[in-house]
Amino acid sequence: MKRLTVGAWTLGLLAAAALVRAGEPAAARWCRAPGAVQPGQSDFTRESEAAMARMMAGMDVAPSGDADRDFAALMIPHHQGAIEMAEAELRHGKSELLRRIAQEIVVEQQQEIAAMRLALGPQQ
Repeated sequence: MKRLTVGAWTLGLLAAAALVRAGEPAAARWCRAPGAVQPGQSDFTRESEAAMARMMAGMDVAPSGDADRDFAALMIPHHQGAIEMAEAELRHGKSELLRRIAQEIVVEQQQEIAAMRLALGPQQ
């Protein structure tokens, strides 16, 4: 059955921001199995990879045929992944600017998740 993904633009952003290792696409590095520790890997990287893996698994949904439900089914796990990555930045990041942005992401994405669930009604 065909699957919906927001992955193309999400992973495109990650690929643009990451250094490409020989033979391994940048996005693949962020979607390893949660907990798969690599030598020299930071806590931030480990937490971010786990968040990305959960996000990608959550976005692996069958289309319902209802654009609103499908949009929410993709965006809710996408936003939750952003929240988890922002929380990892708050735990490990040093830049005050990036920490402020991460705080805003947590608040805004939580509000948007709540609004999407409200818009879909009790079935969500």
